[in-house]
Amino acid sequence: MGRERQEERSAKDRQLDEARWDPSEGYLTTDQGIRVADTDNSLTVGDRGPSLLEDFHLREKIMRFDHERIPERVVHARGSGAHGYFQVYESLARYTSAEFLRDPSVRTPVFVRFSTVQGSRGSADTPRDVRGFATKFYTSQGNFDLVGNNMPVFFIQDGIKFPDFVHALKPEAPNEMPTAASAHDTFWDFVSLQPETMHHVIWLMSDRAIPRSYRMMQGFGVHTFRLVNDDGRSTFVKFHWAPKLGTHSLVWDEAQKIAGKDPDFNRRDLWEAIDTGQYPEWELGLQIIPPEREFDFPDIDLLDATKIVPEELVPVTPIGRMVLDRNPENFFAETEQVAFCVGNVVPGIDFTDDPMLQARLFSYLDTQLTRLGGPNFAQLPINRPVAPVANHQQDGFHQQFVRQGVANYHPNSTGGGCPVVAGGANGGFVHFPERLDGEKVRRRAPSYADHYGQATLFWNSMSDWERRHIIAAYRFELGKVTRPEIQRRSVAQLNRVDHDLAVAVAVGIGVSPPDRPEVDNHGRRSDRLSQATAPHDTIATRKIAILVADGIDRECVTSLVDGLVARGAVAELLAPTGCEVRTGAGGLAVTRAVTTVASVLYDAVVLPDGTPAITAMRADGYLVHFVAEAYKHGKPIGALGAGRMLLEHARLPVPEATGSDAGMVLQSGSGAATETFVEAFAAAVAAHRHHDRPVDAVAA
Repeated sequence: MGRERQEERSAKDRQLDEARWDPSEGYLTTDQGIRVADTDNSLTVGDRGPSLLEDFHLREKIMRFDHERIPERVVHARGSGAHGYFQVYESLARYTSAEFLRDPSVRTPVFVRFSTVQGSRGSADTPRDVRGFATKFYTSQGNFDLVGNNMPVFFIQDGIKFPDFVHALKPEAPNEMPTAASAHDTFWDFVSLQPETMHHVIWLMSDRAIPRSYRMMQGFGVHTFRLVNDDGRSTFVKFHWAPKLGTHSLVWDEAQKIAGKDPDFNRRDLWEAIDTGQYPEWELGLQIIPPEREFDFPDIDLLDATKIVPEELVPVTPIGRMVLDRNPENFFAETEQVAFCVGNVVPGIDFTDDPMLQARLFSYLDTQLTRLGGPNFAQLPINRPVAPVANHQQDGFHQQFVRQGVANYHPNSTGGGCPVVAGGANGGFVHFPERLDGEKVRRRAPSYADHYGQATLFWNSMSDWERRHIIAAYRFELGKVTRPEIQRRSVAQLNRVDHDLAVAVAVGIGVSPPDRPEVDNHGRRSDRLSQATAPHDTIATRKIAILVADGIDRECVTSLVDGLVARGAVAELLAPTGCEVRTGAGGLAVTRAVTTVASVLYDAVVLPDGTPAITAMRADGYLVHFVAEAYKHGKPIGALGAGRMLLEHARLPVPEATGSDAGMVLQSGSGAATETFVEAFAAAVAAHRHHDRPVDAVAA
């Protein structure tokens, strides 16, 4: 009998082995073995309607994806957060019943979490990646979570593709490489086979993917949402965050070096700014679109998350400001345990039928169950609303609420009928009564079909230097792809965006360039997409490296520091060694030894006057490299008096003895820094980077 059972068990094991999933052959199935007819489109009411709960394939696919990591987030694992407040400028009662958008006297508490998407918690801050920009508003009507990114579009149109996209983006399965990088085969294989990604990928290849600081980064709600007023009228809306300090980026070589010099670069920057009282600030703007204009925009479907509505068509209306003024007291308890859910909305804010948004409504709540250990994550202090909570939810992991009374159901008489259902008249949330009509289908709307036009719009809108950076990024990323067929396919996709772009990338990676354009460039552009046209009018919080050594001119240094600090900059004195340097007027305290930092951690460099000091610096290879590297990265460089000698020694193209050229500002003669010099140097710093200077011959 024992032998028979053993043979029976072995037969069953063999049967299970034969049924084991093999990704190299067979049909795609669910976990229950049901063959899948379509894994690219959610089940919706008509091709522009909402997703249906009965879509078991969508729910299983998203559920499995949500539970892949324990305990860190599957995406956006590495983040930084801060507390603050939001205040609307004037009442938006004509658009919404959301109280925090109707009362200018109210400061609504917020918690904001910035993050990278691809890397794990232990990765660096500065990879080429999308950045998360998630804001939790603790309003009097409950929590509203605006969970967005620093780019206004997304890779895919339908959330059912999100697990596929992230699997392709993440480190490859056999070797768990590369971490926090998209320059590998599986990512480019996916995007080259999925044309709807073309618009977001070109954003990813731009400098938007390597922000200088979270404080200098835009944010977007990505999707089209609804505002609903007291009369039940709906208005389409898109959310935009604009940083007060302007939108600025790193250059790619700089970003890579920062990852080694200071992996916490953006996290440290945010923390130190708040810690020193230089509170980051953003303005919230809305693109407001009346429902009668929903179909007024050629080739743009408001429900398509891969499209923008250019600001030339619908301007952004500023409606309020957000200030972050308090760092977390405990990173884990706050930044790590904060749980954002796209479905957290308050009366007056509602959803649209965007299939990417519809999938997110399921995904975020489901994810928190695994990541935070159960259904009571809303009771954690960082997630707890300021609005009173009363319901019949009970028990489960980590229950902290001690329930009183016997009634844990509705309706009841044992608890006096409490809590009472509010209904719409008493501030209860009422979904917008959108009329729906259509068959249950898995199909994209024809209005989603243009996958290249807005990628071309973005390319056309870039300045010359931004285009050079995009080409270099594609060459770097595709140059690391090992399968030539993926490289060729990617170039073919780019040829549908712009022929010159495709040729430049092909030549750079050694692939035969396309002979002719696949399509004609439509010629449209939007100046608001270029960082070159953004305002550059402040040096507040910019970090300026002032290089000093024994024999430096104390008066020159003091006047320089005073002038820059008065304009809001952070000036640090860097010397060959720490503590202090000797001057003719006594010792001068330094901020840190230059060997403990690098030029990539600063926004600009200044060389004060002092012949003995500059002579010593010329013999220090680290300092010479410091200056040359800053020049190569387009950073402003100032030199006063003898400081010019170090620039010449580094073989940099130095302008006339006094004046400014391509971000290099000089003052001849000895003595204090003049107001004219400080003003000119501040203007060069405000411009951020000077990409028009010649750098090919500079050794750095």
